Amino acid sequence: MLHLATKSRAHTLVQRSSSRIRCTATLPLRPANVPPPPPLIPTLPPSWIDRTPKSVQPYLHLVRLDKPSGTYLLYLPCTWSIGMAAHAAQGTVSPAVTAGYLSLFGVGALVMRGAGCTINDMWDRDLDKKVWRTRARPLAAGTVTPFQALVFLGGQLSVGLGVLMQLNWYSIALGTASLLPVITYPLMKRITYWPQAVLGLAFNYGALLGWSAMLGTCNWMVCVPLYIAGISWTLVYDTIYALQDKRDDVKAGIKSTALRFGDNLKPWLSLFSTTSVAGLALAGYMNAQGIPFYAISVGGAAAHYAWQIRTLRPDDPTNAWTKFKSNAGLGSLILAGILIDVAVSSPTDHVVKDGEEAGEKYGKTPSATVITPV
Repeated sequence: MLHLATKSRAHTLVQRSSSRIRCTATLPLRPANVPPPPPLIPTLPPSWIDRTPKSVQPYLHLVRLDKPSGTYLLYLPCTWSIGMAAHAAQGTVSPAVTAGYLSLFGVGALVMRGAGCTINDMWDRDLDKKVWRTRARPLAAGTVTPFQALVFLGGQLSVGLGVLMQLNWYSIALGTASLLPVITYPLMKRITYWPQAVLGLAFNYGALLGWSAMLGTCNWMVCVPLYIAGISWTLVYDTIYALQDKRDDVKAGIKSTALRFGDNLKPWLSLFSTTSVAGLALAGYMNAQGIPFYAISVGGAAAHYAWQIRTLRPDDPTNAWTKFKSNAGLGSLILAGILIDVAVSSPTDHVVKDGEEAGEKYGKTPSATVITPV
């Protein structure tokens, strides 16, 4: 009985094996003289840029004009600084002037973010070919040559200089110094696991420049904590952004905080989130901000950070992209609290008697005390 059962099972196995062999044999084979199919051609995601003239499409993609998140993240620290300067100088700076500087810095953020993208892609054109998400970028794909990008960059920087020249001389000198981290950031990916820190120096420079544009110089007691808050914020959101490319970055030799933090990612993000909130609170304290600032800007940022870190899935690129984009909301919460604080504060709390006192209080020259629209 046992022998017969064993023979039966063996016969069944042979039948199944033969069936598999017969099925496999019927698959068509590629003739020897036919080459293998070409590799997938990298393409950019569809966007409104596809409806523009073909000749300008590569340049619009080069400056990421269809991806406004980066421009807005660069713009937000400028708005925080401008708003806090308006709060400090309530009664001496008109709302029209504040709105004018907000608009001017918006143009500057758009232009300089585009210039930063061009510089980044000029440095990284060979590395971008090795990362799936970036291999279709114009310089990596060859739709824009390095020389064309260099000429285009000259035009971008000329427009940026035109925007900068609208500011006072103190701000012009301060703004010129921001080119150092902008130019060196792409190089940092090759030599350190902390390129996000250098990006933070570049992307949050508006925390210094906005105040000096409004009031003629910086109140460092306010601007430095605000700058640190912004840098820490960038370390959070750009580390999350880098999670999308971890596997390709390892192969390409690209360094990032996402790789540096490894399994300790969330503790590190919690540390920088705490530093950001603390810097924001200290800047507000030094600037005599009111309840709306602490309730909306500080409290809102703290809650948003907690939500991001708690719900972040480090191995899910889609989740990382969603969390990265949500930081536009976090920055907007901070701005909302500052602007509401400006709106509800009493002008008499900030009126300055004379130019001498204004210079002492706000750290500016007496000639810059009263600012009226042109």
